Amino acid sequence: MKVDRAQIEHFLDIAIAEDIGEGDHTSLATLDPEQQGRAILVAKQGGILAGIEIAKIVFHKINAHLRFHAFKKDGEEIFEGDTIFEVRGNAIAILMAERLALNIVQRLSGIATQTREYVKKIEGLPTKILDTRKTTPGMRLLDKYAVKVGGGTNHRIGLYDMILIKDNHIDFAGGIEIAIDRVHRYLQQKNLNLKIEIEARSLDDVQKILKKGGVHCILLDNFTLSQTREAVAMINGRFETESSGNITLQNVREYAECGVDYISIGALTHQIRSLDFSLKVS
Repeated sequence: MKVDRAQIEHFLDIAIAEDIGEGDHTSLATLDPEQQGRAILVAKQGGILAGIEIAKIVFHKINAHLRFHAFKKDGEEIFEGDTIFEVRGNAIAILMAERLALNIVQRLSGIATQTREYVKKIEGLPTKILDTRKTTPGMRLLDKYAVKVGGGTNHRIGLYDMILIKDNHIDFAGGIEIAIDRVHRYLQQKNLNLKIEIEARSLDDVQKILKKGGVHCILLDNFTLSQTREAVAMINGRFETESSGNITLQNVREYAECGVDYISIGALTHQIRSLDFSLKVS
């Protein structure tokens, strides 16, 4: 996915206002306003890099005259000690931008690195690793961009770009069949063409969905491996399949070997460990 520049600008404006407020009083108090400087970002551990272009925008929003040069690009595997980028120019501007730029690169690289680990676990199989809506508020597009950088696939971006009938929808509606019928009426009334996915909590639910039809994908939620294999055999290619719930690096390949089309992993974006970097100035 490509991240819309206007949305990035809006997010960064909020982030800059949050961090800088009326000004970086420490830097303004201790440095000469005309002082020039240089800073380099150095990796303190290995992983998959993500967020470099966003970091560049951060520095240029603080001061358009800063000179930014990237030595690595998003998606590259990096190693401890690698120099990632260099920025030169007004020293106060560099210090004002550094924390926000680092926060973004560290978080997005952490997401990309973790995603790559899951993708490598199922290498050679047709199953795709999906993200979820379990993202940091305000940073969803960046989080999902990092998933793509790591080799994953984006699920829906929000509540607006596809239909996902989950257990609570089914329970409130009064059943699987009623929920599916209501979705089709709604889409027809609104003249919308959206993909429809529905959650199954049991093999009985799978049978009901197969009998009813009218969906594109069945989400097998918290199914065991044996239940997943049985469900995939029952569905037999009629609809796409997605596994979700209690899937880890340790068992993700076993679920993929069951034959599901997708495996969604909330941990890609909500249980991540940011990659460690250090900004050194001179």
